[in-house]
Amino acid sequence: MNRRVILGLAAALALAGCGQPKGGEPERKELVFSILSAESQSSAEKDWQPFLDDMAEAVGRPVKAYYGSNYTALVEAMRFKQTDLGWFTNQSGLEAVRRANGEVFARSVNPTGVDGYEAVIIVPKGSGLTLDKLLSCDKSLNVGMGDPKSTSGTLAPMTYLFAPRNIMPDACFKTVRSANHETNLFSVSGKLLDAATNNTASMDRLKLLDTDVARRTLENVEIIWRSPRIPEDPLIVRKDLDPELRKKVMNFIFSYGVGDTPEAARQRKILEQIQTKPFIPADASHLIPVREMEATGQLLEAKNRNDTAAIAKAEAALAQIAKDKAPVAR
Repeated sequence: MNRRVILGLAAALALAGCGQPKGGEPERKELVFSILSAESQSSAEKDWQPFLDDMAEAVGRPVKAYYGSNYTALVEAMRFKQTDLGWFTNQSGLEAVRRANGEVFARSVNPTGVDGYEAVIIVPKGSGLTLDKLLSCDKSLNVGMGDPKSTSGTLAPMTYLFAPRNIMPDACFKTVRSANHETNLFSVSGKLLDAATNNTASMDRLKLLDTDVARRTLENVEIIWRSPRIPEDPLIVRKDLDPELRKKVMNFIFSYGVGDTPEAARQRKILEQIQTKPFIPADASHLIPVREMEATGQLLEAKNRNDTAAIAKAEAALAQIAKDKAPVAR
């Protein structure tokens, strides 16, 4: 198992052991909002704190941020009731639904007006590294991938690029390093990596900073592969969250930044910093594309291994997804 995943699990289990109420002690009074770890915690804290402060005022209790070191830590924290809701990637959100009693209730909205984003593979600009060279698997390249539960950093490139060609990155490249999007972007820009996965949303966010470092970093990379469009990220809430508190949270989320008032305009500026327009409602159907992506990748890998049982399982999953996609008869 990946060492970072093990550390994330250990952190979540430690939280679970020390944070649960004992005997007649009251439940914790704060609301805990988890934030996906696609960027460094230091940059995320600056952008998110104003939003969390406004949420605390609206729900009438402190709101604490939980920044996981990786996506597994976020899922495990919700599983052990150390977090109440949060912003997940599609793949980690699916895991939270499956394993942490979570459900989709909202989704982000791309501030560029384009619905969704793309996984990409970036290389140093002017390096001459092409997609064909990357896929030649001569074990000469140092490549960065995302967290194992990152939709754009791992799942999309595996599903759409590597698995259809029977390529396993560990066997294809000289080294494969797992890191967040920000680290991979800077590593490719600084020529510490020959190539890395990333996504257009992360690159747009860096462009939004409009600093010398941000401009120089983006000028030093180029995209050699893009995935099909991926749905925006979901917000997940624990199903067993107190109904009254849940209602307050929903009222806050779906009214935040909405309207023509000066206050709504202020709120929209805060949302822009976390790279979204006002959130909109969503449900389990939001995760159908990532379920389909996951099952397609599993089917391709099973066929590459000639694993009859795994092929049947993946085909059954795709058949169920097709049913879920079908419009409900009225």
